[in-house]
Amino acid sequence: MSTSKQFDVVVIGGGPGGYIAAIRAAQLGFNVACVDEWANAKGGPAPGGTCTNVGCIPSKALLQSSEHFEHAGHAFKEHGIEVSGLSLNLPQMLKRKETIVKQNNDGILFLFKKNKVSFFHGRGAFAGAAEGGYTVNVTGPSTETLQAKHVVIATGSNARQLPGAEFDEKLILSNTGALAIDAVPAKLGVIGAGVIGLEMGSVWRRVGADVTVLEGLPTFLGAVDEQIAKEAHKLFTKQGLKISLGCKIGAITKGDNNVTVEYADSTGAAQTAVFDKLIISIGRVPNTIGLGAEAVGLALDERGFIAVDDDCKTNLPNVWAVGDVVRGPMLAHKAEEEGVAVAERIAGQHGHVNFNTVPWVIYTSPEIAWVGRTEQQLKADGVAYKAGTFPFMANGRARALGDTSGMVKFLADATTDEILGVHIVGPMASELISEAVVAMEFRASSEDIARICHAHPSLSEATKEAALAVDKRSLNF
Repeated sequence: MSTSKQFDVVVIGGGPGGYIAAIRAAQLGFNVACVDEWANAKGGPAPGGTCTNVGCIPSKALLQSSEHFEHAGHAFKEHGIEVSGLSLNLPQMLKRKETIVKQNNDGILFLFKKNKVSFFHGRGAFAGAAEGGYTVNVTGPSTETLQAKHVVIATGSNARQLPGAEFDEKLILSNTGALAIDAVPAKLGVIGAGVIGLEMGSVWRRVGADVTVLEGLPTFLGAVDEQIAKEAHKLFTKQGLKISLGCKIGAITKGDNNVTVEYADSTGAAQTAVFDKLIISIGRVPNTIGLGAEAVGLALDERGFIAVDDDCKTNLPNVWAVGDVVRGPMLAHKAEEEGVAVAERIAGQHGHVNFNTVPWVIYTSPEIAWVGRTEQQLKADGVAYKAGTFPFMANGRARALGDTSGMVKFLADATTDEILGVHIVGPMASELISEAVVAMEFRASSEDIARICHAHPSLSEATKEAALAVDKRSLNF
């Protein structure tokens, strides 16, 4: 092993939280190293974590491709575009996805070089405390010993396995396998009607699979505003997704070319379903195995997350943790914000993350996006509020797009009119939600949005109209 290399900051993990923390620390004048073990098919470095390699980026690529396919088969005719002999080239669809993933991997490596961040390809683990800091060993393609005063842990999360149904990524799939199915399954099962389950179920339904989603909870998308969730359930069901709520999963048995799932439905009746492939998306668990936490006495909580305070400080001096491996929502953009905040705190600045204005998005069609509190949360907390909604069917741009499903919903304080939550199901919800995030960061009122001029025709006019509707003065509905 080579002589140890000295750094001000070593970041373990090159996903959204890690690579952003490394770059921001380098911008602030620190000598920074980032360690990441993700590898591409050829064994080369593939920084970007789950998000870039088997999460956000490839799933969005397949969602876009599958949506084009569905539009060509069903929606183009209305536009006067006749398509004959339509066929699916799944290998090309998957190849495009891999190309986009590699572009993002290479982009991060370029950013490291641009910002003078030293990159080490391998697994980083604590070896022990060192004078004035910590020793981190790197094993894998790179074999190094690093020393640093500050260590930022950004090791992310792994898919949660269902006991008795471990992932083989051939018949029983995590998000990794769900993104790489090499032939459209005739019957696809999905356990878990969360973000990943709905997005992956949507991809494969659009290209021809018969998709059944089994959800253990009695309510659909319980974290989403109830009115928005009900609308989404209606739209997904109309599209052909078969969604069963209140299911209790029993035995899961693999055959040679299929998977049998035994479960009790919401009435308690025993059911059996046979699928060609089964995606299990029941949440994620923190990735701390092999980190060497015990070598330095790093504290984990009862669920395996790294214990941190509000500033992402661990129990060890100058050791920080961000992203999926700590409390809070498992979202790439939340990890990025924490990464920036930690780098700035190391520099003696006052980095800040407002969990109340972290947006959430489900990239189905229609998209679902929200920020702030839901109507059911406000009711439970006894907060007096006003609500306003506006449907996309009354929006001129949505009509021109041919996508008029869904609505925008505003929730505002009954006394002060401060925006407490904005919830959208409909076209481009992931983009529209940003206006609400900005407004809430500046503690805007619904009237503020209602009085801002929005371009016509645009989908954003639905946001303005929903804000107007809070005061019962919508102009176009």
